[in-house]
Amino acid sequence: MKYEKLYAVIAMTGIIVGGYWVINRQGNRINLLVETNKELTIALEEQKSINTDYQARIMRLNQLDIQYTQELANAKNEISRLRDISEHHPERVYIKAECPKVKTTPSTSLAYATTARPTDTAIRNYWLLRERIAESERVILGLQDYIKHECLE
Repeated sequence: MKYEKLYAVIAMTGIIVGGYWVINRQGNRINLLVETNKELTIALEEQKSINTDYQARIMRLNQLDIQYTQELANAKNEISRLRDISEHHPERVYIKAECPKVKTTPSTSLAYATTARPTDTAIRNYWLLRERIAESERVILGLQDYIKHECLE
């Protein structure tokens, strides 16, 4: 009986020590999980901030793209309108022109005078250059805005 009480005390002590050890181990795991959770929450908030910033940058770039695409379309429409006007009313367009030379020399040169007309090559080159200038201007302005908004901020 004496030993039975001793065994019971030892068993009870073992159970208490074992329980303390299990509770302590679980407490350490819980603390580790809480710390990991805090770190992941901080990383998630940082990623949310990065994503929000990224979405704002994408929206700004889309707005720049829309703006300069519209301006380029407007410039091309204006060039097309001017081309149509010049074809229907050539007297209003000032382009370097050549006057055809008369082969004979009449007594009055006004009788054989012809109007100055730009060469076909000059007309084609003029409109081609206007289009390219408009495109280049829009591209350059778009790139400058991109640099101002995205690279210098």
